[in-house]
Amino acid sequence: MDITLLIKAAIMGIVEGLTEFLPISSTGHLILAGALLGFDDEKAKVFDIAIQTGAIFAVILVYWQKIRHTVVALPSEKQAQQFVLNVLIAFLPAVVLGLLFGEAIKAHLFTPVVVASTFIIGGFIILWAEKRQERKKNNQSAARINSVEEMTAMDALKVGLVQTLAMIPGTSRSGATIIGGMLLGMSRKAATDFSFFLAMPTLIGAGAYSLYKERALLSMADLPMFLVGLVFSFISAWLCVRWLLRYISTHNFVPFAWYRIVFGVVVLATDWSGVVTWAA
Repeated sequence: MDITLLIKAAIMGIVEGLTEFLPISSTGHLILAGALLGFDDEKAKVFDIAIQTGAIFAVILVYWQKIRHTVVALPSEKQAQQFVLNVLIAFLPAVVLGLLFGEAIKAHLFTPVVVASTFIIGGFIILWAEKRQERKKNNQSAARINSVEEMTAMDALKVGLVQTLAMIPGTSRSGATIIGGMLLGMSRKAATDFSFFLAMPTLIGAGAYSLYKERALLSMADLPMFLVGLVFSFISAWLCVRWLLRYISTHNFVPFAWYRIVFGVVVLATDWSGVVTWAA
């Protein structure tokens, strides 16, 4: 058993869990962390996607009461049926575009420079969205949607289309869905909740598809590495999700925007100066 490899897997798991549900791009951070750790071969790319499942288990645990109620009420309650339908509708664009363009994006855009650039662009978009939200608050304009139960099928489709922007590494799936949801008239809490629920089929599906497609690369000897990554991803994501739900009740996403911008500039500057040799 390679202890060094397991330590790298643990670090990557922590990075995944801490960044998956914040608007700062888990994929971007995994690409950069993998470049620094020398953990960026083809098997590592499968690992990065697979350990997202650990983070999703954390969300399932946090939202267990809502999930359980929905499953029990599904046969008879229209609201539960509409909620599940909305999640599936929002999930569909990622499936279609992922199958069509996933390989091309992975081949050409999974680089530190692309990630750093999208970090910066995404940061400015968040600043703009939050400024717009503040103006609406000052004008006493209430959000059109204050809970996930108030969403229509068209609202779900729009959020699903916005989520596809996260196929570009560094964009952030959670950032795209939360900020996109807010721009579409959802409250910060409703947009965050729906982002979490939408993550369940999206990330589980991506992980299962990646493991199946790249199964020839894997063997039973890789199991400890994947288990370590999943466990650390689960623990760190559970802590992060609980913290984020408390945070959004009294704060906005401006600090994350500035973090994205500063981090992106640092990556570009170190790459340009040669201080850090970022792997492609």
